[in-house]
Amino acid sequence: MKFNFKKIAVSKERFSAGVDIGTSFVKAVKLKFDKETVELCNFILEPIGIDPRETIKTISQSFAVDTVTMGIGGLATVIRYVVFPRMSQEELNKAVKFEAQKHIPFPISETNIDTYILHPELPDNKMLVLLAAAKKDFIIQRLKTVEEAAVKVKIIDLDSLALVNAFNFNYSFSEISENKVVALLNIGAAVSNLNILENGVPCLSRDIHIAGNNITHKIMDVLSLDLKSAEAAKLNPESIKEAKVVAAVETLLGNLAGELRTSFDFYESQSASFIKKIFLSGGGSYYAGLRDILANLLGMEVAVWDPFKKISFAEGLEEDKVKAVSGQLAVAVGLALR
Repeated sequence: MKFNFKKIAVSKERFSAGVDIGTSFVKAVKLKFDKETVELCNFILEPIGIDPRETIKTISQSFAVDTVTMGIGGLATVIRYVVFPRMSQEELNKAVKFEAQKHIPFPISETNIDTYILHPELPDNKMLVLLAAAKKDFIIQRLKTVEEAAVKVKIIDLDSLALVNAFNFNYSFSEISENKVVALLNIGAAVSNLNILENGVPCLSRDIHIAGNNITHKIMDVLSLDLKSAEAAKLNPESIKEAKVVAAVETLLGNLAGELRTSFDFYESQSASFIKKIFLSGGGSYYAGLRDILANLLGMEVAVWDPFKKISFAEGLEEDKVKAVSGQLAVAVGLALR
């Protein structure tokens, strides 16, 4: 696992591919870096199916790449923000072996750990460190899936940190938030991921187990619909009866807003800043009316962000088609930006 929260400078043309293996879809993008520009060459968004290796083979063939950056996330991963005595990265690498067990809910012997110094100079000779961990057996399983499709993994990154990188690449904090604090909410199929950023630097990350599938299944149960019809109603509630769809998920979204408010209250109790804006991404964020509902429940602005805001499109790619699914590609973009 590796982290990078800086803008990208490129001296010569090169290519990079990011692969995000989600619960419902495999998402991948191929980027070309040429001096100061980044271009989307190709993308793939395919249902995961029983065996994702076939889709990954397609990625390798379509992208003409043999190495990728792969994302991981979910219950087998964890991110913590820990205050350490001020020390060098080399000293931190040694110290974390003994300190990590206090902060990670997995046995250290079964875990891969990485660190990143976020704030090297806090008061009282302290520093703030991002501590990330993933279970080894989960990493091995994911590597096997990809490498059996004849693709090599050059970097493994956490999904939530890839999302932060994609956002930071595309947006300037001086333009989007008066106090330079925002929340990123990526609503996937099974999990919603929350990151709070201060001037581009993550300071709180957590998974919330209320996501797109919960909305779909709630609509299925209340309106007695099959999966396909429930998905259609989620994206376009007028296609059935909007009031019934809204009522079906009202409690669910109230619970999601409650989880967000708990996280915001915790952050604000530790900081002098307040969260005034949420940026949405992920397939689950396409639920019609979600922005307005969350904005009303939380009393703050909620917007959708564009992971291709500063990325151009190769000739032959239809921009409208890319933009229609851009929210689902945000993690893959962050991975490819590595």
